[in-house]
Amino acid sequence: MGRVIAVANQKGGVGKTTTAINLASSFAAAEVNSLLVDCDPQSNASSGLGLVKDPERISTYHLLMGAASAEEALQPTELEGLFVIPSHKNLIGANIELVDGERREFRLRDALDPIRERFPFIVLDCPPALDLLTLNALVAADTVLIPMQAEYFALEGVSELLDTIERIRVSLNPNLAIEGVVMTMFDERTNLAQQVTAELRRFFGEKLCATTVPRNIRLAEAPSHGKPALVYDVRSKGAESYIRLAKEIIAHYMAANSAAEPIEEPVEMDKPA
Repeated sequence: MGRVIAVANQKGGVGKTTTAINLASSFAAAEVNSLLVDCDPQSNASSGLGLVKDPERISTYHLLMGAASAEEALQPTELEGLFVIPSHKNLIGANIELVDGERREFRLRDALDPIRERFPFIVLDCPPALDLLTLNALVAADTVLIPMQAEYFALEGVSELLDTIERIRVSLNPNLAIEGVVMTMFDERTNLAQQVTAELRRFFGEKLCATTVPRNIRLAEAPSHGKPALVYDVRSKGAESYIRLAKEIIAHYMAANSAAEPIEEPVEMDKPA
C-alpha cells in the first residue's frame, strides 16, 4: 500500500502548494510513481502542473461527492510517473454540501483506497484552513508534512494544527502521524531563522526535516510556466532542496517498512549423531 502524505498548514503563504507540487515531482523524478491530489478550491497545484481550468474535467469535487472514481479523475503530467487529480472551484461548496453527508469525513479516503497500490506516494495539497476539506485529507492520510516559515507567528499557528491532528487521531484516524516539519523560504543568515529553528528542534526533535527550502526565484517562477521546479530549472537551489527532501522521506519510508517486516526465527539444524 502506498504512503499518503497530507501537506497541511492552516496558515497561508508558507509554501504549502509549492511543497506539494515539488515533493510529488521529486518522487516521480526518483522513478517512484506518485500522485498529487489537489484538495484546494484555488486549484494552484493543478495549474502549477500545467492543467488549464476545465469545468468539464473530473476533479476532487466529484470524488468527494461520489460522482466519479479516482481512476477516472487521474490526469497525466509532463513528468513521467507523476499523475494529478485536479481541483475545481466547486470544492468551495463541498464544505456545505457534505455537512449532512454519510461518512462525510471518509469520502476522500474511500475514493483513494482502490488506487493506493498503484502509487508508492500520494501527496495531498490541503487548503489553508482547518475545514471539512482538510479534515477529509487528514483522515485519508498516513502522515502529515507541515511546511513552516521561520517566524514566531508560524510557531503559534502550528499548535492549532497539532491539536487538530490529535483530535483526528482520537476519533477518526488513529494511525495518523507527523511525517515532519520542513522549513520553507528559509534564510539561515538571519538570527530569527536560527532562533525559530532551535525552538522547533527542541519541540519536534527528529521530526524537524534536515532539509530546508531556501527562498529561490526559479522556484517562485516555475508555477507560472505550469512546471515543477525540477522541470523548469533542475539546477536551481529550490529544485535541489525538494529532491533532497524527497530522498529524506523515501529513507523514512524504507526504514519504517523494514521495521514492520517480521523477523524470521532461525531454524535449528539437527546435530549429527
